[in-house]
Amino acid sequence: MEHLHLTLSIFLSFLMGVMAKSTQYLPRMIFTDKDTAVKRLSLSGHHAPVKIIPQRHRDAVIAVGQQEVILYDFQKHLASQSEGQGKETGSESGSSAANALCVCIMGTMRSFLSLSTSVFQTPVEQTVLWHCGNTSAAERSQDCRITVFQEMNETDLVFVCVAADAATRCCQMNVSSASPSCTSPSKVKKIVDSMKSSVTAKVEPSILVESGDSSSLYVTRSGQENSGIYRFGEKVIKPSNQNKEQHFVGLMFNRRKDDPLQNKVYAFYKARNCENHPQSYTWTPFVTQVCMADVGGSKSKLQRKWTSQMNAKLFCGNADTKQSFSELVDVAVVQAARWQDTRVYGLFRNEWGMSAVCVYTIQDIDDVFKNSKFKGSTKAFPLDRKRECVEDSTKLPYETLDMIERTSEMEQWVQPRNKSGPILINLHHNYTHIHVDTSQHMMNSNQAVLFITLNNGAIHKVIHREGEVLVGAEYQVFTNHVHILSISLQTSCRRLVVASNSELVHLDVENCGKYGDSCDECVLAKDPYCSWDNNHCVPHTHEDVQNGTAVDFDICPLTVKTGKDDIVQRVTLPYGSRYFLQCPVTSRHAVYRWNHLNKNTNCSVQDQSCFLHIDHVGPKDAGTYTCESEELGYVKVRAKYDLWLESRAGTHRSGWLPWVGVVVLLVKSLFC
Repeated sequence: MEHLHLTLSIFLSFLMGVMAKSTQYLPRMIFTDKDTAVKRLSLSGHHAPVKIIPQRHRDAVIAVGQQEVILYDFQKHLASQSEGQGKETGSESGSSAANALCVCIMGTMRSFLSLSTSVFQTPVEQTVLWHCGNTSAAERSQDCRITVFQEMNETDLVFVCVAADAATRCCQMNVSSASPSCTSPSKVKKIVDSMKSSVTAKVEPSILVESGDSSSLYVTRSGQENSGIYRFGEKVIKPSNQNKEQHFVGLMFNRRKDDPLQNKVYAFYKARNCENHPQSYTWTPFVTQVCMADVGGSKSKLQRKWTSQMNAKLFCGNADTKQSFSELVDVAVVQAARWQDTRVYGLFRNEWGMSAVCVYTIQDIDDVFKNSKFKGSTKAFPLDRKRECVEDSTKLPYETLDMIERTSEMEQWVQPRNKSGPILINLHHNYTHIHVDTSQHMMNSNQAVLFITLNNGAIHKVIHREGEVLVGAEYQVFTNHVHILSISLQTSCRRLVVASNSELVHLDVENCGKYGDSCDECVLAKDPYCSWDNNHCVPHTHEDVQNGTAVDFDICPLTVKTGKDDIVQRVTLPYGSRYFLQCPVTSRHAVYRWNHLNKNTNCSVQDQSCFLHIDHVGPKDAGTYTCESEELGYVKVRAKYDLWLESRAGTHRSGWLPWVGVVVLLVKSLFC
């Protein structure tokens, strides 16, 4: 009971602190598929992708499903729609995946013996079938699954692995070829050979590192048995045996041009907490590192196993208020010119169902691995463990390898960047995936754009600058609440690609024209994608007027911030009637108020409007009503009404008249 009271006290204290600044965590604007350009492709069966990879040089994406890889070319899809069905209002839709250029890889449960190619007559679809033995199409099992899919350095080349039963087959393919073939050139042959006996149950985080004429594949494996990082290629390395349940959410390669020997791979995972302590959490978030130069230990100790692996816990929360987010959900990496400045955006959840985002740098992580004591270390270990990557790990002393095998966890936790705590907390929804715009101009201006999916199928666009976070928009592009499987961004054209079980949605996230028709409103949005061109709020190309952290109205020409007579609407009402005056809502971060006879009334925002209810119209209610919005000192008139009363002679009208204004306004709001 004492523990329960303590937990509730901590939770309430945390909740009050967050509520005090929760406005910035609510979306400033809401966009539906009527407000932004949307293309849709219907998906069915095994077409539901578990991974999306935008193409670098064209308006297309690769969607990786359980049993197929499909290349969706949106330019061809658009052309097909123009010739056939035409465009729908607000979006462009396709009836099936057949409207896109696709390359499908399918398999069955037996070992792979042959490969055949089947090209349909439709010019926009090619299919590659994996055959397992001599089974007929009707006998093919659904147990074959794609477990690895990586783009290669050369355009349109991909590396793919398909697992079935106790075998895995990998190959290199050209996804844009009219007749795709599956080959194993020398550059990937050693990976192909070493992967044959490795079978995983699902798609796991992986990276393909190419170096000259050779390459290595790093893959994680989640679960309770044999979990960890695996490397395939010329030097196969496996994790040491451990019985902790681990679930990996991210894997990254950190290249150090100044000292290639120190190139490392970092993985991010959550481990189940087995402690029977009443205040312990179910999950603990971790980061782990391995050296790419690691070739394992000697024949007597840690042979073909990592000698460089170290693990450290990630902290996301506020130590002063005992606020903590312990379940790691997803990560997104933003590479920087200096390896130390590379950022990791971690998406977390706590036991109350709240979500948070914390930011770490590789420098933060590296400092812990270099300087922290090892957990549980005592004087019984006379030798300090190596903290740097070595040229030949097989020559490490037996005593050192023995110590490495005994402990790999650091005592110190990795703290968020500048020990700042979470940059974003969401009280109302569970966040499920995170993607960060990694285009170079984002990092040059010390800002980033985050896209975070919600458990109801919506997407938040979050702007992160030094010391400032703004949820700029919420996109509601799915008609029903859906579970989003994957999200990615085509940085060249700033279009978001989102997949659910039934749809692949391609939407524009440059919505500059929706922010308003004035310079002030354009600047208020603080959107790094937009700038003012002296006439309109438009997508910027090079220099962005909004690189600063503060709203700077000085860049805007002098504007009249009061209403004009031509926006005044005259309303004539009978005595005793009831009426709602409607004011359009643009920014949900603004304060809206009605002014009548120099008396201000704050407006409660509902949906996309705020209403002023006049319960019983009389002489005191006549006059001019003005609705104003105010945000960061910027005031603008949003609506203006001139209310008049009918003569007393009109009061004999039917009893439904007092509600006519209510009905008309509500119907209008539903269809506008």
